[in-house]
Amino acid sequence: MSSVLNQDKAWQKVCFSKMNVTDIEDVIALEQNAYPFPWTRGNLLDSLDSGYEAWVLRDEDGRLLGYFLMMQALEEVHLLNITVRPDVQGRGLGRKLLDKLIGLAREAGMHAVLLEVRPSNNHALMVYHHLGFVQIAQRKNYYPAAGSAREDAIVMRKML
Repeated sequence: MSSVLNQDKAWQKVCFSKMNVTDIEDVIALEQNAYPFPWTRGNLLDSLDSGYEAWVLRDEDGRLLGYFLMMQALEEVHLLNITVRPDVQGRGLGRKLLDKLIGLAREAGMHAVLLEVRPSNNHALMVYHHLGFVQIAQRKNYYPAAGSAREDAIVMRKML
C-alpha cells in the first residue's frame, strides 16, 4: 500500500508544456502503445501546423505520461485526442490533463468543451461523466474497429 501512495505522490511532481516537434517521437510511441488505431506522425504534425493547442505531461525525469490536443471553434473547444500512458492509467493523470484543458478553455473565454469517445471506453466515459460531461449525440460508424468493422462515437459536452 505504501508503494502505491508513494507513486501517487510522484504524480504531484509533473510538468505541463506545450507540445512541439521535438515531442512527436515520444507521442507517436505512446499512441502506438495505447491504441490499436493510433494517430500517425502526419496527423500529429498537421495538428501542430494548424495551430491546435497541444500539451504534454511529463514526470520529473522527463518521461511522457500523457498529452492532449484541442481545437478552438467559435465558442467551443473540441478535444481531438487525449492519452495517458497505459502503465500509469488509473492514477488521476487523465483528470490532470482534462483539468488543464478545461482551464485553458476558460482562459480563452470558451463556453463549452466537446469530445467524442468510443462506447467501449468505459473508463474514459466514467471520467468524463464525473467531470460533468453529458452525452449530446452519437456518431454512427465513427471509429475504425477490428477487421473492417466500425464503432460509433458518443459525443459529449461540458458547459463551462
